[in-house]
Amino acid sequence: MIRYIRRAAGFCLVLLVALLLNAARIQVFEADSLDHNSANRRQTIARYDEKRGNILVDGKPVTGSRDTGEQLRFERTYPHGPLYAPVTGYASQTYGTTFIENAEDDILSGTDSMLAPLPFWNEITRSQQPGGNAVTTIKGAVQRAAYEGLGGKKGAVAAIEPSTGKILGLVSSPSYDPQQLAGTGRPVTDAWARLTGSSSQPMLNRAIRQTYPPGSTFKIVTAAAALDSGVVEDPDAPTKTPDPYVLPGTSTTLPNEASGCGNASLAYAIRVSCNTVMANLGVRVGLAGMLDTVRKFGFNDTGIKIPSGVAASNFDTRMSDDQLAQSSIGQYDTTATPLQMAMVAAAVANDGDLNSPYLVEKTTTSDGDIVSQSGTDSLHQAMEPTTAMALQRMMVDVVESGTGTNAAIPGVTVGGKTGTSQHGIDNSGTPYAWFISWAQQDGDGRPAVAVAVVVEDASADRADISGGGSAAPIARAVMEAALED
Repeated sequence: MIRYIRRAAGFCLVLLVALLLNAARIQVFEADSLDHNSANRRQTIARYDEKRGNILVDGKPVTGSRDTGEQLRFERTYPHGPLYAPVTGYASQTYGTTFIENAEDDILSGTDSMLAPLPFWNEITRSQQPGGNAVTTIKGAVQRAAYEGLGGKKGAVAAIEPSTGKILGLVSSPSYDPQQLAGTGRPVTDAWARLTGSSSQPMLNRAIRQTYPPGSTFKIVTAAAALDSGVVEDPDAPTKTPDPYVLPGTSTTLPNEASGCGNASLAYAIRVSCNTVMANLGVRVGLAGMLDTVRKFGFNDTGIKIPSGVAASNFDTRMSDDQLAQSSIGQYDTTATPLQMAMVAAAVANDGDLNSPYLVEKTTTSDGDIVSQSGTDSLHQAMEPTTAMALQRMMVDVVESGTGTNAAIPGVTVGGKTGTSQHGIDNSGTPYAWFISWAQQDGDGRPAVAVAVVVEDASADRADISGGGSAAPIARAVMEAALED
């Protein structure tokens, strides 16, 4: 009998050891996969059991949280509705997160290990800290001026502080209210279907995720290439460009909307926007030279983050000379985001030094202690300082006596460039209106802001008039807001 008891006891011991080993396997080796199993709601419940940290503009929250009393307790709120949607994105219990809500999710949700009082604290205790905050570089007055300036028209505005890279304004229109997507249930799914199915694409962030033909605003990039390469040594000298100008290797004549472009100087071509001069200069610079310049401005860069990813602006790497001519005036396959074109204006204003744009100045704990901080980081020397100074003068001429007079601000030095871009089958679509600019208060040592505006549904009677008439007044309002103390 004792022998059987001993055997039974041994068998039970084996079972106990197996049970302990299996428990250890589950708790130690499979814990992570079980935590992230879609059928496990514990993490989701825990995630929404605490208030989410806030996104701040001018030191004040533009987001919040409300207690729903439901299992997923705290729901995101957006007091300003669509105004800051292109900046914050949305945090939805149903559809996840976008933009800053996504890029800084670990901080905002309280799961980032940097928020813990001690190293590995969250891992050991399997807990999370109160949500931290993301402090943006956005200036509220600039954001509102851009939003109200677009007035619901399809388009976008990007505004940058040239000397630092801080993004002061980022607006996409039409916008949407992220609050409609914050929770769960039928109202949220209905709102999602309505927003994603809308022909106006209100959830598309046109400022950083949509690329457009930049039209004549791209002529600033071509001018930089011509000056840096030595193709143009004197901006006021004739360029030996015929008018009419036949695209190389074709019988197609490139038209000008402006007059006096035959053998015009670079300075005159920028002021009145001569297609022929800039196309000819692009061909003379050559594809290799143009590619070198556009790369320095940020074109073809797939790695730009602000911290959300930015769509790459395009300049083809293989082209015939006739295609290069068209690309050099912002047509053919050349496309750019509004943020990219604001970067072009910022590089000119900042004496050729292009700083990396960024949207989050710092992240903090819920008590305000700094977790991480952004700083000025030079992306490229986009052009020689002497080239930038020459372009500054030319862009000022555009505003003072050229196509951009609607952007002028008394007592402020303003440089600009208008543009329109054709689109649609046989260019049948209404041209997009562009304006890029920068502003410097007289007496200040550095420019306050660089701006890019694109309006998709602007009226346009002729090239560049639309940019000056539709987009320049918006840019002026944005620059005035940026210049306010």
